[in-house]
Amino acid sequence: MKTSNATPPLLTVDKLSLTFGGVQAIADLSLEVRPGEVLAVIGPNGAGKTSLLNAVTRVFDPSGGQI
Repeated sequence: MKTSNATPPLLTVDKLSLTFGGVQAIADLSLEVRPGEVLAVIGPNGAGKTSLLNAVTRVFDPSGGQI
């Protein structure tokens, strides 16, 4: 299904940062998910994939940025 940029996003993440102690798990991440889109987050172990999910679902409060 193709979506239009005029369709408002279901999820907007803007300049998200997440820090644990002195370790920065996510730095300045931005993304939008629109209706009908299928997206994937890929990367090696320790890249911050689970940290992103935990920040979006508010398991952890972000250190910076907006969701």
